[in-house]
Amino acid sequence: MIKAEITDKDLISHLEKLHKDEMTMFIMADGRFRGAFFHGTRFVNQMRAQHNLGILETMILGQASLCAALLIPTMKGREHLTFRYDTNGPAAGFSVEADSTGYVRGYLLQDKIPIEKPLESWDLSPFFGEGTLSISRIGEGMKEAQTGTVEIVHKNIAQDLAWYFSQSEQTDTAFNTSVQFDNLGRVIGAGGLFLQKMPSFGGKKSSKSEFSEISDDELTQRVENAFRAMPSIGKWFSDGGDMEDVIYGLFREFKPQVTLNREVIFDCPCSKEGFVSHIKALPKAELADIIANDPNPLEVVCHTCGSRYKIEKELLK
Repeated sequence: MIKAEITDKDLISHLEKLHKDEMTMFIMADGRFRGAFFHGTRFVNQMRAQHNLGILETMILGQASLCAALLIPTMKGREHLTFRYDTNGPAAGFSVEADSTGYVRGYLLQDKIPIEKPLESWDLSPFFGEGTLSISRIGEGMKEAQTGTVEIVHKNIAQDLAWYFSQSEQTDTAFNTSVQFDNLGRVIGAGGLFLQKMPSFGGKKSSKSEFSEISDDELTQRVENAFRAMPSIGKWFSDGGDMEDVIYGLFREFKPQVTLNREVIFDCPCSKEGFVSHIKALPKAELADIIANDPNPLEVVCHTCGSRYKIEKELLK
């Protein structure tokens, strides 16, 4: 990927003051729930710079990309997934990929998104119509991806993703994402929170645990109440909020334990060499026509990250 430069000096200064971008994974209630909290302010700014997005487009692809990042903790071993939203609304949808190595990339199906009047709120449902949400996973050694699809119900990216897990994987899961803008339309805070109920342990619970006497339904309700009490994540990070204060504060009654801190970035494995290889694999007649009829270098755009490559004809001979 050719990394797009962020040139706004005031934005750069603000980003330098914030907690570093990072994902913290944790378990709580004696392992009956797992979660991940992701600070992605620089992540969303890089995504925006790569695709040169407007405010509405940044909000939609930003939330989608944050959700994709939060899917990384659900991966097993070396795995790659595609999170896709297809609707008949003005926004059309998006396709975002996440990899277990820690990168996310993606694009909007419609850019620019048509709007009929100035935005009055950040409710994105008017831009999504009827459609489907799908997740395709491919693990190491698999020849074909495994795909699950559900109908879009809420026209809300995070809520529909939770709906997918309840229907396709029969797992209680929750997502909360947020992108905070300043009065000039700059992204000054962004992040997301993921929680998931773990499968039961065959009914066996530790007699020494303070959670052993709490039923699954009661514990789930208490965790949901704490999850809903989360303030705006984007604003939390824009104000310099700390990750640990949320994990150990919001969920303190469930005795959370951090299991891993890791980096997640908006990045893409595309390269000039890769595109040269693909073009040279075209049928000989088509390749010869490309070389002979246009003396200028080819310009190739990676639609998943917005990188533009100029490929000299000499490289194709």
